[in-house]
Amino acid sequence: MNQGHIAYISVGSNIGNRFENCKNSLTSLTESKISIIRGRSPFYMTEPVDYINQDWFVNLVVKIETRFNPFRLLDKLRLIQSNAGRNYDVERFGPRIIDLDIIMYDDFVINSPELIIPHARMHKRRFVLKPFCDIDPHIVHPVLKKDMQYLLDSLDDGQIVRELKEQDLI
Repeated sequence: MNQGHIAYISVGSNIGNRFENCKNSLTSLTESKISIIRGRSPFYMTEPVDYINQDWFVNLVVKIETRFNPFRLLDKLRLIQSNAGRNYDVERFGPRIIDLDIIMYDDFVINSPELIIPHARMHKRRFVLKPFCDIDPHIVHPVLKKDMQYLLDSLDDGQIVRELKEQDLI
């Protein structure tokens, strides 16, 4: 793929086989010609945020190259989520079989009712920043003008984000 756009996608699941749900969504991202994966963080076990009365998540971040514009990419990610059985009629921040969020898209800044890029809460989320930094800690947030490592180091949330080892995933 030449002259594609670079996007970072946060992937998470806390229903069913969380690891397989995440892996299957990555397969869907590439098999459907939506993107080429250019980088992937390790998988992490993370405690829930905001709505805490739910199971822990498996999370990761992927760096993709895509020819789709941000809105078309969002449509494709929603289709992958729907095909995986995502139910949108549940509590906000509640349990989900798969969650795919565009964290950044090139250095675009978009603030529309349908899509906010960079993701509005990414700089407050250890479960996003830690895996993002595994891929590229020097990417600069286009609004805050700070790199990802700085944002991660500035968190004082105490959220538990534990890297999963291969034996954890079996």
